[in-house]
Amino acid sequence: QVQLVESGGGLVQAGESLRLSCAASGRIFSINAMGWYRQAPGKQRELVADINSGSATNYADSVKGRFTISRDNAKNTVYLQMNSLKPEYTAVYYCNAQIRTFPMVPHSAYWGKGTLVTVSS
Repeated sequence: QVQLVESGGGLVQAGESLRLSCAASGRIFSINAMGWYRQAPGKQRELVADINSGSATNYADSVKGRFTISRDNAKNTVYLQMNSLKPEYTAVYYCNAQIRTFPMVPHSAYWGKGTLVTVSS
């Protein structure tokens, strides 16, 4: 069984920073891409940023230059450094990882339960 546990969310004021972490644990043979998604009230879940096993990154246009995604493969952990936060970034942030649990099994997508980020104006 695989678990993804996010941490680091909270309430901040506009312009401040937060760092989210997501640690994967359990039966893990390998991890391919890891990423962060968010879902604001009344909206669909959207990709914020992702990072592949080679550390190539991809960002939503709305967060380019403000957010930085990184990963620590030894700790099976992905991070999201969020700077210059805006009220419109208020959402539940979810961690996603493509994980292979056994050598001959394809990667499957796993999700964390989410962490709330609230940015006040």
